[in-house]
Amino acid sequence: MKVNKEKIKTGVWGAIGGAVVVMIIGFGWGGWVLGSTSQRTADTMVSEALVARLTPMCVAQFNADVAKDRKFEELKATNRWDQDKYVEEQGWATMPYEKEADNMVAQLCVQQILNGQ
Repeated sequence: MKVNKEKIKTGVWGAIGGAVVVMIIGFGWGGWVLGSTSQRTADTMVSEALVARLTPMCVAQFNADVAKDRKFEELKATNRWDQDKYVEEQGWATMPYEKEADNMVAQLCVQQILNGQ
Protein backbone atom coordinates (compact mmCIF):
# COMPACT_ATOMS: atom_id res chain seq x y z
CA MET A 1 0.00 0.00 0.00
CA LYS A 2 1.48 3.22 -1.16
CA VAL A 3 0.94 6.36 0.97
CA ASN A 4 0.27 9.51 -0.96
CA LYS A 5 2.03 12.48 0.65
CA GLU A 6 -0.40 14.92 -0.91
CA LYS A 7 -3.39 13.19 0.74
CA ILE A 8 -1.67 13.24 4.13
CA LYS A 9 -0.79 16.92 3.75
CA THR A 10 -4.38 17.77 2.80
CA GLY A 11 -5.71 15.71 5.72
CA VAL A 12 -3.43 17.42 8.25
CA TRP A 13 -4.33 20.90 6.99
CA GLY A 14 -8.01 19.93 7.06
CA ALA A 15 -7.69 18.81 10.69
CA ILE A 16 -5.91 22.04 11.65
CA GLY A 17 -8.54 24.13 9.86
CA GLY A 18 -11.34 22.15 11.51
CA ALA A 19 -9.76 22.65 14.95
CA VAL A 20 -9.53 26.38 14.36
CA VAL A 21 -13.19 26.54 13.27
CA VAL A 22 -14.27 24.54 16.33
CA MET A 23 -12.32 26.89 18.64
CA ILE A 24 -13.79 29.99 17.00
CA ILE A 25 -17.31 28.62 17.38
CA GLY A 26 -16.66 27.37 20.92
CA PHE A 27 -15.15 30.59 22.25
CA GLY A 28 -17.33 32.91 20.18
CA TRP A 29 -20.75 31.35 20.55
CA GLY A 30 -20.37 28.19 22.62
CA GLY A 31 -19.68 29.84 25.95
CA TRP A 32 -16.15 28.52 26.32
CA VAL A 33 -13.87 30.68 28.46
CA LEU A 34 -10.28 30.62 29.60
CA GLY A 35 -9.46 29.85 33.21
CA SER A 36 -8.45 33.46 33.84
CA THR A 37 -11.78 34.73 32.49
CA SER A 38 -13.62 32.25 34.66
CA GLN A 39 -11.66 33.37 37.74
CA ARG A 40 -12.32 37.05 36.99
CA THR A 41 -16.05 36.32 36.63
CA ALA A 42 -16.09 34.41 39.92
CA ASP A 43 -14.26 37.23 41.72
CA THR A 44 -16.77 39.76 40.40
CA MET A 45 -19.70 37.62 41.50
CA VAL A 46 -18.25 37.21 45.00
CA SER A 47 -17.63 40.93 45.30
CA GLU A 48 -21.15 41.81 44.18
CA ALA A 49 -22.68 39.25 46.55
CA LEU A 50 -20.61 40.57 49.44
CA VAL A 51 -21.64 44.17 48.75
CA ALA A 52 -25.29 43.15 48.51
CA ARG A 53 -24.96 41.31 51.83
CA LEU A 54 -23.19 44.18 53.66
CA THR A 55 -25.38 47.03 52.41
CA PRO A 56 -28.28 46.28 54.79
CA MET A 57 -25.80 46.67 57.66
CA CYS A 58 -24.90 50.12 56.33
CA VAL A 59 -28.58 51.06 56.18
CA ALA A 60 -29.09 49.70 59.70
CA GLN A 61 -26.19 51.83 60.98
CA PHE A 62 -27.79 54.86 59.32
CA ASN A 63 -31.14 54.05 60.97
CA ALA A 64 -29.43 53.70 64.36
CA ASP A 65 -27.84 57.17 64.10
CA VAL A 66 -29.50 59.54 66.57
CA ALA A 67 -29.18 62.43 64.13
CA LYS A 68 -30.53 60.39 61.24
CA ASP A 69 -33.18 62.90 60.14
CA ARG A 70 -30.72 65.80 59.94
CA LYS A 71 -28.10 63.66 58.23
CA PHE A 72 -30.67 62.38 55.75
CA GLU A 73 -31.37 65.96 54.71
CA GLU A 74 -27.65 66.65 54.47
CA LEU A 75 -27.21 63.53 52.34
CA LYS A 76 -29.97 64.64 49.98
CA ALA A 77 -28.42 68.11 49.72
CA THR A 78 -24.97 66.66 48.98
CA ASN A 79 -23.80 66.53 45.38
CA ARG A 80 -24.70 63.16 43.86
CA TRP A 81 -21.04 62.43 43.16
CA ASP A 82 -20.08 63.00 46.81
CA GLN A 83 -22.93 61.16 48.53
CA ASP A 84 -20.98 57.92 48.90
CA LYS A 85 -18.12 59.87 50.51
CA TYR A 86 -20.64 61.41 52.93
CA VAL A 87 -21.86 57.93 53.91
CA GLU A 88 -18.27 56.77 54.37
CA GLU A 89 -17.46 59.81 56.56
CA GLN A 90 -20.45 59.08 58.78
CA GLY A 91 -19.06 55.59 59.37
CA TRP A 92 -22.17 53.80 58.14
CA ALA A 93 -20.26 51.91 55.41
CA THR A 94 -17.54 50.80 57.82
CA MET A 95 -18.36 47.30 58.93
CA PRO A 96 -17.73 46.09 62.48
CA TYR A 97 -14.08 45.18 63.08
CA GLU A 98 -13.00 46.95 59.87
CA LYS A 99 -10.83 50.07 59.77
CA GLU A 100 -11.97 51.51 56.45
CA ALA A 101 -15.29 51.96 54.72
CA ASP A 102 -16.14 50.01 51.59
CA ASN A 103 -16.87 52.38 48.71
CA MET A 104 -19.07 49.93 46.84
CA VAL A 105 -21.15 49.35 49.97
CA ALA A 106 -21.41 53.12 50.43
CA GLN A 107 -22.66 53.59 46.86
CA LEU A 108 -25.40 50.99 47.21
CA CYS A 109 -26.19 52.23 50.72
CA VAL A 110 -26.83 55.75 49.39
CA GLN A 111 -29.33 54.35 46.88
CA GLN A 112 -31.15 52.35 49.53
CA ILE A 113 -31.22 55.20 52.06
CA LEU A 114 -32.58 57.66 49.52
CA ASN A 115 -35.12 55.20 48.14
CA GLY A 116 -36.18 53.99 51.58
CA GLN A 117 -37.04 57.38 53.05
